[in-house]
Amino acid sequence: MNTQRTTRAGKRIRVGEQEIIPVGAPSHGLRDLYHLSLTVSWPIFLACLGIAHLALNTLFALLYLAPGDAIANARPGSFADAFFFSVETLATVGYGNMNPQTYYGHVVATVEIFTGMISVAMTTGLIFGRFARARARILFSRPMVVTLFDGQPTLMFRLANQRHNEIIEASVRLRLVRRELTREGIEMRRIHDLALLRQQTPVFSLSWTVMHPITPDSPLFGETAPSLKAADALFVVTVEGMDETFAQTVHARHNYVADDIAWNQRFADVLQVVEGGQRYLDYHRFHDVLPSTPGRMPEH
Repeated sequence: MNTQRTTRAGKRIRVGEQEIIPVGAPSHGLRDLYHLSLTVSWPIFLACLGIAHLALNTLFALLYLAPGDAIANARPGSFADAFFFSVETLATVGYGNMNPQTYYGHVVATVEIFTGMISVAMTTGLIFGRFARARARILFSRPMVVTLFDGQPTLMFRLANQRHNEIIEASVRLRLVRRELTREGIEMRRIHDLALLRQQTPVFSLSWTVMHPITPDSPLFGETAPSLKAADALFVVTVEGMDETFAQTVHARHNYVADDIAWNQRFADVLQVVEGGQRYLDYHRFHDVLPSTPGRMPEH
């Protein structure tokens, strides 16, 4: 890869066990600032707000200092006085110790107050946007398993709604992405939809075992752990439903790779019934697997 292409490389994108670096794509830069503000982590977001606040106040402090007499009761040439006057003006606090005393000072203060109103509105909108986004808290089992279910080899994984509220009309989709050769010998990544025994549930509040029967029509028929690994197999799971609390559609996504599959294993039971008939959902066993037992039905 030449130097020019390297300098234009984008952020790293992970696809299964592979890491791909986009090269040559046009940069959106600040044109996609809203998306960037919603997707960065909270520490980075707050740090950027703090830096922008300091930079803006520093700029206006230098403007106030330019003529030397724009602020009444400020010490001549004092950057600290100009800076803190800018902080008060930008926040529209107005303590009254210092105030603009020249026409130039009033013009700069007017521009700063207008800038402050815009910045406060934008910051409020961004913070509200980050808080208002409804997210599902779905727990995915760490492994997938392949075991017999009703005499049929079946691929399974588990979901759990960690909020324990109700997700209405929840649906799940499972797709297999792998490298394949066309008849012309061209290698490409193909996506296969994997049929599920139950793709939708009216109410999802606790746990859900998702199952794909490996029938002769399944893209997984005849596959083994080495063959899936050689094909860079990636299993993409998407969950979607209406969160009753937020009254909004929520979604979650999770990826599995070939090494995540436990062959000839079954999930440990998570539903425990104690004396008196009280039932418990034991999350300590949510990721546990056991050797397959003929004729044993997994809890779901």
